[in-house]
Amino acid sequence: QVQLVESGGGLVQPGGSLRLSCATSGISFSFYDMGWYRQAPGKQRELVARISRSSNPNYADSVKGRFTISRDNAKNTVYLHMNNLKYEDTAVYYCNAILEHTYWGQGTQVTVSS
Repeated sequence: QVQLVESGGGLVQPGGSLRLSCATSGISFSFYDMGWYRQAPGKQRELVARISRSSNPNYADSVKGRFTISRDNAKNTVYLHMNNLKYEDTAVYYCNAILEHTYWGQGTQVTVSS
């Protein structure tokens, strides 16, 4: 049974930081490309960052220089380090795992508010 479990979301002030984690089980993690997506109310889900199985990262323009994606193959976990958070980063954040199939987690809420 494949599971992707996100954690680390919460309420943070503008300019603050959070680290999201996505712990996986049931997949050969090191073979998968991993991604973080987000969906704000009334908007479509959008790609935030992805990291290939060889650890090459890519970022949406809106988060470049502020967010860092990383992976720990020994822990089967992918991370999203978010710095200098802005109001517009408020969304539910989802991780996914892509190989022959695509698996999604249940999401974690990030709210940026003063």
